[in-house]
Amino acid sequence: MKILNLYVVKNFVIVLTMSIIVVTFGIMGANVLRVFEAISRGIPLSDAFICFLFYMPFALSIAIPVGVFVATMLVFGRMSADNEITAMRACGISILQIISPLIILAVILTCVCLLLQLEVGPYYAGKSKIILKTIAVTRPLSIIEPGTPIDYENNSIYIGDRTDGNNIRDIQIFQFDKNSGKLRKDVTAATGKVVVNEKKQLLTIELFDASIVQHAANGKRPDRTFSERFQLSLDYGRRFNEIRIGKRTRVLTLSELFGKTILYRKLGLDTTALDIELNRRIAFGLAPIAFLLLGMPLAIRTSRRETSIGLLIGVVLAGAYFVTIMVFQAFHKFPRIYPQYMLWLPNVLYQVGGAIAIWRITRR
Repeated sequence: MKILNLYVVKNFVIVLTMSIIVVTFGIMGANVLRVFEAISRGIPLSDAFICFLFYMPFALSIAIPVGVFVATMLVFGRMSADNEITAMRACGISILQIISPLIILAVILTCVCLLLQLEVGPYYAGKSKIILKTIAVTRPLSIIEPGTPIDYENNSIYIGDRTDGNNIRDIQIFQFDKNSGKLRKDVTAATGKVVVNEKKQLLTIELFDASIVQHAANGKRPDRTFSERFQLSLDYGRRFNEIRIGKRTRVLTLSELFGKTILYRKLGLDTTALDIELNRRIAFGLAPIAFLLLGMPLAIRTSRRETSIGLLIGVVLAGAYFVTIMVFQAFHKFPRIYPQYMLWLPNVLYQVGGAIAIWRITRR
């Protein structure tokens, strides 16, 4: 019996490891583009790489359940197609004896996922955001991103390109009225430069041969003037200091999430969004068990010709699991329907349904 269990566990772990690596690489692929984008904005390679690594725990917390599902479908699907399951049962070995080591492994992986979802993932995601915010002070030129508008106070700044050093091109600045929000000044220039005063924490955008269109408040025809030099200073140090200290719910650790929930309840505020976040993390953490119980009966029931069909059905069900939870998570504005409890529906259906299907197979 030990030999058979080792045989099943060995094959399962090999496929599981490969699946986790592939899925993690796929999830982190989107962040690779962000790393290159950050480097192009002047952020040091080491800081960009650290921020990239800090998102790894979240990726692993999703990759592990998917890896469990893929390994279950492939390993037991092949064993069923090769009649190995039938041969084992003919020798008096029950399905529960075959899968018992994998259930223990799934419980261990569930604990790992819960740790990643509740503590490790949020902690390092928060650290990543702190690093990026700190860079805005130590390397202010990193906030100049060509092609992306920069909104500062009543100004919207667009820079087409940043060339050698601090030189910029194709600049357009829109200045709006503080009270009415209407456009008051439109400044354009083909060339300019950025000057940084680190002592005063000022970033000055200086335009050359600028065209200035002054819009009148009474709707009259705008006045157009030209200026050899036009300057706009951004107090990036003050802007950084004004960033709110409070963390987003997504990057709160378990103790911080509980503390914020208790505080909100004492203040009489709605805690639905916080309850949803907590329940979502726990539901995702329990996904390895759900996917093991879901995939096993699907894999065992497939024949050699139906293996690909069973795998396709399983992929659809696995995708439906994550989509359903995310849909219920979006209902945080409707506390009367208790979305924090509704997102447990996929876990309940998959675990109970999978357990019933396995029990029926053992009764055959």
